Amino acid sequence: MVKILKIGGSALTDKTQLETPRQSEIDRIACEISRQPQGLILIHGAGSFGHIHAREYGLRNRFDPQGILDTHKSVVKLNNLVVEALDQAGAHPVPIHPLSCTLLEKGRIVRMESENIHEMVTRGLLPVLHGDVAMDRSLGVDIISGDQLVTYLAKLLKPEVVALGTAVDGVMLDGTVVPKVTPKNQDLIEPHLGSSEGIDVTGGMRGKLLELLDLAKHGVKSLIFNASTEGHVERAIRGDHIGTLVEDCK
Repeated sequence: MVKILKIGGSALTDKTQLETPRQSEIDRIACEISRQPQGLILIHGAGSFGHIHAREYGLRNRFDPQGILDTHKSVVKLNNLVVEALDQAGAHPVPIHPLSCTLLEKGRIVRMESENIHEMVTRGLLPVLHGDVAMDRSLGVDIISGDQLVTYLAKLLKPEVVALGTAVDGVMLDGTVVPKVTPKNQDLIEPHLGSSEGIDVTGGMRGKLLELLDLAKHGVKSLIFNASTEGHVERAIRGDHIGTLVEDCK
């Protein structure tokens, strides 16, 4: 069975400082992943390697060729760091850049080459995707978040595990982790969700939760957990319930 793991940019980078990786965290997370790499697809956020460029060029509102290039080059730098750490840990990673294989319509994925990703997984490779810029049929260009990549691939592949690692313990309400979010309690929780630390052009925790609630409607549950806590990445891949479970209430 396929498993999908997403590690947020806040866990891998300092989102308040341009292109500032948390190298020790990247290395630790890579080691945890390498203990259970079989059947896994990894997606990581851009953090300070993409959001700052995207905001400066206004890529959510206008087409800017230089902005496309600079933002993509920046996110690829982080992807290279993640892939190198995974390679050193023995996980057999291969990079996949969404700009080259994804088409959007009004900011949503309408087509993405996924057969090659599945083939990589079946042959023991670890595909590593990331938040990126992508061509958009209506807007010219837009930002594709790692969270949207998660939900798109999960709807196609129906993975055994979908886990999103952040820099917080899960969905928080009054300082306490919400153990489960469903459409029934969504309206009570959503107004309390703050934005991500630093610059985030993809919606922060609110955007993440909306993506996962949409995924839940397709019968796929998911987990939001703290990837900054040692051992949690390995536990999440294993399917342990840590953090906040997002599922349909049926």
